[in-house]
Amino acid sequence: MAKPPIKKPRNTSGPRRATSPRATELPTREQLLEALAQQSDIKGKRDLAKVFGIRGDMRRPFKAMLAELEGEGIITRTRKALRRTAALPHVTVLDIPVDADPDDLHAYPAQWNEEEGDKPRVTVLGGRDARVVPAPGDRILARIDAGEGDVPVYTAKAMKILDKPRRGQIGIVRMDDDGARLIPVDRKQKEMRIPLGDLLDARDGDLVEVEVKLSGRLMIPRAKVTSVIGNPASEGAVSLIAIHNLEIPYHFPASVIREAEEAKEATLKGREDWRDLPLVTIDPPDAKDHDDAVHAAPDEDPANPGGHVVTVAIADVAAYIRPGTALDREAYLRGNSVYFPDRVVPMLPERISNELCSLKQGEPRAALAVRMVMGADGKKLRHSFHRILMRSAAKLSYGQAQAAIDGNADDQTGPLLDTILRPLWAAYDAMASARDKRGPLDLDLPERKIVLDDKGLVKDIRIPERLDAHRLIEEMMIAANVAAAETLEEKHTPLLYRVHDVPSSEKLEALRDFLGSLDISVKKSDAVRASDFNGILTQARKAGNVEQVSEMVLRSQAQAVYDNENLGHFGLNLDRYAHFTSPIRRYADLIVHRALIAALGLGADGLSENEALRLPGIAQHISATERRAMLAERETADRLLAQFLAAQIGARFEGRISGVTRSGLFVRLLETGADGFIPASTLGEDYYRYTEDQQAMIGDRTGEKFALGDRVTVRLLEAAPVAGALRFELLSEGTRGNPSSGRRGQKRPSRSYGPRGRKKR
Repeated sequence: MAKPPIKKPRNTSGPRRATSPRATELPTREQLLEALAQQSDIKGKRDLAKVFGIRGDMRRPFKAMLAELEGEGIITRTRKALRRTAALPHVTVLDIPVDADPDDLHAYPAQWNEEEGDKPRVTVLGGRDARVVPAPGDRILARIDAGEGDVPVYTAKAMKILDKPRRGQIGIVRMDDDGARLIPVDRKQKEMRIPLGDLLDARDGDLVEVEVKLSGRLMIPRAKVTSVIGNPASEGAVSLIAIHNLEIPYHFPASVIREAEEAKEATLKGREDWRDLPLVTIDPPDAKDHDDAVHAAPDEDPANPGGHVVTVAIADVAAYIRPGTALDREAYLRGNSVYFPDRVVPMLPERISNELCSLKQGEPRAALAVRMVMGADGKKLRHSFHRILMRSAAKLSYGQAQAAIDGNADDQTGPLLDTILRPLWAAYDAMASARDKRGPLDLDLPERKIVLDDKGLVKDIRIPERLDAHRLIEEMMIAANVAAAETLEEKHTPLLYRVHDVPSSEKLEALRDFLGSLDISVKKSDAVRASDFNGILTQARKAGNVEQVSEMVLRSQAQAVYDNENLGHFGLNLDRYAHFTSPIRRYADLIVHRALIAALGLGADGLSENEALRLPGIAQHISATERRAMLAERETADRLLAQFLAAQIGARFEGRISGVTRSGLFVRLLETGADGFIPASTLGEDYYRYTEDQQAMIGDRTGEKFALGDRVTVRLLEAAPVAGALRFELLSEGTRGNPSSGRRGQKRPSRSYGPRGRKKR
């Protein structure tokens, strides 16, 4: 019997889709994948069913087939569409589960974007002829074969057993009649027994780090305590929970430490001597490493009246981290440093980051510098890169530099005011003018800083003041990053771009619907620029609802990532952009440094051909480690704030609705920035429906409305510090409007509530 053809939908004015004749048999898995690959407008299971003419009794087995493909990680559902998942690369890193059958090994990719669906399962091949024989719990570098069919059947041959992740499993010790057991912090992991001889000095309720051992013929996993972390309420424990859950390496292997300790200070050989140029570092007061220094002076060229020469010098990390070394492998594995309120998980060992590559005042240091000539209007006229030996003239904090400019110089900044600081500010004023004309996205959302006491507990939550000193450094770093991208493009050298794509049409349409509910006008075209969003924010400020609009504008943006292909940077409104200015804490910047060294002939330690070929994989990996770091920092902040508020159960707080879903409202407290949840079933004396275009919950009968950005009063009902979760009770009334029009004529669930959501019994 002929298989049903795959028909592409016709373009019509309505929502109807061309449909195949009624199917008499199910399509094959290969046909399903072919349809998803060929027809980008398939948005879900219903669209796919229409393509194949699936109706009546065929629907149930068809849905089962899709569920099977989704369960195998071959297709995935996103908010945009149902689609085939990303394929595994030919060579990748795999993790073999601890509880895998030694006679039937399987593994999963060590790095995987959760938006692609579930991790695909990979069968690990072995046999007598295998040169590398992995075991349960190993991390391996493997060669991947997807099979010959359209449906990938992944198998792997181990090429090398890699160092295991340097984190152990974290959990809570619970004593019972049979001894002790470990309750993992990660709910996806199973409980394990802890032999009494392997407890160290852990007690009931302690948060501990363990190593997992397989025992007996059945290879049963058991836990051995390797360290007692202590009180789960302390920040040290909280940050380790995030480090563990997200598999962030935080112990440096001995080989890495040894290489770092053996590193020698760079000399003047092969470098220009810039030690007399009074470059200065301007950083937070508690900064331990200083990887950028700046200098500015009036341009003496008569052809550039009113112009400036701006110099940005960046620590020459490439001089110490050579490709193929243990230091390089570890830096790549980490991808970036991760910052917590009282600790840093660094990308590089302290010997490199805080010593050899820190641009310390008065110490000779190797650097890669860019000298930029700016016109009086702040636009860059030309630039050049130099490999130098420099000596920082001063170590300043943002507040210290700003105070000097504002007329409150101290003993250190007073002598620098006329010769160093005022020329820097003069150059910045011109560059800021050029920035304003360029029109980058002006979404200035406050960031809170958690302040801890000497016991690692939350003492205060502050919003640091934004100073011109911060903006000066940011603007000069952006200019240096642009110069790096321009130079590498001119030299036709492969590079890693920092890209920020334009918002998707789906997100723009959702934003337009939301803005329409607020009577804010926005153009219909998808060809938007950052300045268009600035116009929207200006309208919102005048209307008094900038918080609501800012939240939705932020949600409409694509996520910035690394890529070897240039997509431009939408938020900064720049055609090309690369990260060059922070090689101590970002692997991307180290790659850009190596590319510049190779392109400009500045040494033998530049980007190799092999690295250039690997740039797509490097971009994907470090984009994933960046997302991991952001999630770890957010999780830790949530746990700390939940711990901080746990003693205030029953207290009232002011907040804003920061998210609206069918299941309820998310509220962010104004004072602390802590996020909590209000279940939809507790909202009030009505039945509330989620209205996506307004980002609101609206009562069917009363029209009472709770929308994104609304200011509300809540009562704290529950705090779970280990989970970082808060639950609130809503005390405020919503705004009154037209009753919900959704599902009119249908029988609504019967719900009866007392004042502000307390159910009558």
